Amino acid sequence: MEHFFATCPRGLETLLAEDLAAANAQDIRNVPGGVHFAGDWVCCYAANLHSRIATRILWRVAEGPYAREDDIYRLAYDTPWSRWFGAAQTLRVDVTAIKSPLKSLEFITLRIKDAVCDRFRADSGQRPSVDTRTPDVRVQAFITAERCTLYIDTSGAPLYQRGLRQKTVEAPLKENLAAGILRLTGWQPGTPLLDPMCGSGTFLVEAAQMALGIAPGSGGRSFGFQRLKNFRLETWKNLLDAAQDAEKPAKPMQIYGSDISPVSVRAALANLDRAGLLPAVSLSSGDIREIAAPAASGVLVANPPYGERLSEQEELAAFYPELGSALKRNFAGWTCHLLTADLRLPKLMRLTPSKKTPLFNGAIECRLFEFRMVAGSNRK
Repeated sequence: MEHFFATCPRGLETLLAEDLAAANAQDIRNVPGGVHFAGDWVCCYAANLHSRIATRILWRVAEGPYAREDDIYRLAYDTPWSRWFGAAQTLRVDVTAIKSPLKSLEFITLRIKDAVCDRFRADSGQRPSVDTRTPDVRVQAFITAERCTLYIDTSGAPLYQRGLRQKTVEAPLKENLAAGILRLTGWQPGTPLLDPMCGSGTFLVEAAQMALGIAPGSGGRSFGFQRLKNFRLETWKNLLDAAQDAEKPAKPMQIYGSDISPVSVRAALANLDRAGLLPAVSLSSGDIREIAAPAASGVLVANPPYGERLSEQEELAAFYPELGSALKRNFAGWTCHLLTADLRLPKLMRLTPSKKTPLFNGAIECRLFEFRMVAGSNRK
């Protein structure tokens, strides 16, 4: 049994734990920003392939106490790296610290990299070179006040990079956050779903994949575990084949997207087309303040703009009441979910949220507000 740590956007840890349980993980333990678990390599491969919520799956290879930088160097030097990858492979080291008394993360990163290379030189006379952009192997250190844990990243590129997105518009939502929001709304395939501010189509792609049973990691991307010496090709191929056999062909699914920007609609179109999902989604251009609901009831999900500059905030203070009026007028019978970092939104929309869920979009603290639209006013 190996030990792993899966990272995710903060606020989605419970959903990530569900994904890991589905991959037969054991000893699941949630912490802010991720989930510790134990499992075999089949579990690790399956989590990378199937989890819509994970950002990375990290394999724990060493752990120990420290008082100064030299202790961390020694922990890294004593770890048998050449058992898992070769000196001809490129390397990147990243360090995350919480409440560490050590002054410089850059210096610790350098010390760990030196320790890995020194250990290789001692074992084989050769050392791996560093590639910070597209390394073969990523080593991740996590440092608390008294302990250092070393991991090898089994994912490679972050898992929200499904290998599908072709075109992006400004500030696109990461795919795993979008998938988590869809799960939090309670939406189920077969229920009408609308994203009226669809941007490059992230919610639409994730929803269509969920509805068609498409594993997020089956889109032709590669994984870090494939470059490790203990990689079992046949085990991986069996998992991938089973996932692809379970996919349903794309067909109309009552998933709708629109955007006021024709550039965004074209980007969404290109991304859905590249993912082979175009038949599953209906796209159109339109202003959220004017469009009609595509069905009598359903789930509306959107990530409206939130202003950082004062002029943008003033524009939004004028837009939000219009948005609230449009939802009341055109979406009676719908449950509307809006992700925003602008906590003025419900008050300015003159609507009372039935639920508010704290989430993080990267480092930005947000709320997912739920509004149940009934006929007439929703105000208390």
